[in-house]
Amino acid sequence: MPRISRKGQMMPQSPIRKLVPFAEEAAKKGKSIYYLNIGQPDIKTPQIALDAVKIHSLEVLAYTRSEGSEEYRVKIANYYQKNDIFVKHDDIIVTTGGSEALLFAFGSIMDVDDEIIVPEPFYANYNGFSTASGINIVPVISKIENNFALPPIEEFEKLITPKTKAILICNPGNPTGYLYSKDEIKKLAAIVKKHNLFLIADEVYREFAYDGVTHYSIMQEEGLEDHAIMIDSVSKRYSMCGARIGCLVSRNKEVIATALKFAQARLSPPTLAQIASEAALGTPQSYFDDVIEEYVERRNILISELQKIEGVQVATPKGAFYCIVQLPIKNSDDFAQWLLEHFDVNGETVMVAPAAGFYSTPGVGLNQIRIAYVLKKESLIKAVNIIKEALKVYKD
Repeated sequence: MPRISRKGQMMPQSPIRKLVPFAEEAAKKGKSIYYLNIGQPDIKTPQIALDAVKIHSLEVLAYTRSEGSEEYRVKIANYYQKNDIFVKHDDIIVTTGGSEALLFAFGSIMDVDDEIIVPEPFYANYNGFSTASGINIVPVISKIENNFALPPIEEFEKLITPKTKAILICNPGNPTGYLYSKDEIKKLAAIVKKHNLFLIADEVYREFAYDGVTHYSIMQEEGLEDHAIMIDSVSKRYSMCGARIGCLVSRNKEVIATALKFAQARLSPPTLAQIASEAALGTPQSYFDDVIEEYVERRNILISELQKIEGVQVATPKGAFYCIVQLPIKNSDDFAQWLLEHFDVNGETVMVAPAAGFYSTPGVGLNQIRIAYVLKKESLIKAVNIIKEALKVYKD
């Protein structure tokens, strides 16, 4: 039998999706499941985006330019300018989701066995993207005890080697909900300039910043023109995860020219999804105001309910719609599977994401889960109660 590649064998499973077969089996048995495992918002997609697809006048569903349609990129640039991010349309490459933008960034700036420093826990697919790209993640650990704040800059500098090419952050963070301060961004800017590195910021949750704190983008920091690469997406901003439209943004012309070659190799981003995404840019601010208010209420209820459970520790997110929860158990993978296979309260159970997959350091996060608070408040209360009751009877 032909052999699978070593890269394929090393490719990690998604901690967010790997339990789907167990959830499907639980549903077949008649259980109702509260899905806390995946960041799929239940917020409605702006009608203006859906209508744009319904009423389009295309007669041929043709390719667009590899970097995305010029009209759409001009409008994206205008959107950024309203957020004090001053870029031009030719600083932007439209991608098939933020995932492809990250792959293009990795491919453009790193060779096989190069290293990228990432504060962990981090978005689980960074592990997969690094494996696919043949590069190595070097983690710098942030801790639940201090709400996953940026580790001291000295911790980053200890990890820099001749193979280090970049630092990658997610701001606001998935899975922690941590929102980097302006001061922290400036510290990161100083270190990448000092060591001639790239700073990549995954900013797909930009709109979701809470408690009166304003998001500060790496693209707003002066002096980073050659260093900064921003990753973005429409998925969460407009509740359009299925559109699969994102973008890579950089003022570094060499980065854009190189990423464009990767974009040309995959031909073009989806045409209809670009039409929807372009229309979504006309979404009024009131939409975001309502969404943020809803997520803050959900966050507050979730954190309050979790804090009532003995032995549970939870970090309070300042953005996005995730939190990391530390449980009084040894192995959250086993616990998450057990919830689906063997436990329910009145026919209801929950699906969570084991947090070890959000780390690259072996053995870290084994007693943690990630919760996405993308359900209605009443559902969140019921879901946390199920976890509470489960912990009373679960045995490691």
